[in-house]
Amino acid sequence: MTKLSVNINKIATIRNARGGKTPNVAQFAIDCERFGADGITVHPRPDERHITLQDIYDLKQVVTTEFNIEGYPDERFLKMIYEVLPEQTTLVPDPPHVLTSNAGWDTVKHFDLLSDLNQQFKSIGVRSSIFIEPDLNLIDYAAKTGVDRIELYTGPFAEDFSTNPEKAIEAYAKAVEHALGLGLGINAGHDLSLENLRFFKQNLKRLDEVSIGHALISDALYLGIENTIQRYKFLLRD
Repeated sequence: MTKLSVNINKIATIRNARGGKTPNVAQFAIDCERFGADGITVHPRPDERHITLQDIYDLKQVVTTEFNIEGYPDERFLKMIYEVLPEQTTLVPDPPHVLTSNAGWDTVKHFDLLSDLNQQFKSIGVRSSIFIEPDLNLIDYAAKTGVDRIELYTGPFAEDFSTNPEKAIEAYAKAVEHALGLGLGINAGHDLSLENLRFFKQNLKRLDEVSIGHALISDALYLGIENTIQRYKFLLRD
């Protein structure tokens, strides 16, 4: 079954709005795992507008499933990965000022950088993933960098899903088949939701993991976090 990693950035955002420790980010991660999450994802930004550096070290102590740290590989980020040794790190090409991840890597342009990073991650036993769009040429170059997985940027799929789901999934289905032929694992994330997740999953040859935050936390405001996680997990069943 495809694994569900819950992105808890939004919980930190709520906490930071008032300061203090409410809601408690580490306890929320523990509860997500207790309710069935297969992993916890965070994307710390340099300005710490949601997840802080301290959160990372606190979460390392309590996460018992898969800890996935996303981010742009600057010096601060790499130091964190070397110290925390998460199960997975997902490289995202975000400059510091952007609100959310809205594009994948140009693996041709940044081939040398990504190759060096993936070699480093292998040497410390951290699984690597590259955030990428469903472009076959970019996936070819991703594979050449030595990365373990790609994470497909699903924003365009989610945007087109309501008007033409078959067309929306077409490039992703081709990308997954191509990536599998290159020996890559398949992750996906960005704007996946209760409305589009089942269709996305059913129309791909394989999907190892999804990382979902914004929609899942928003649903939890109405449904409760336990119920919400179970609903997402149900949609991911084979």
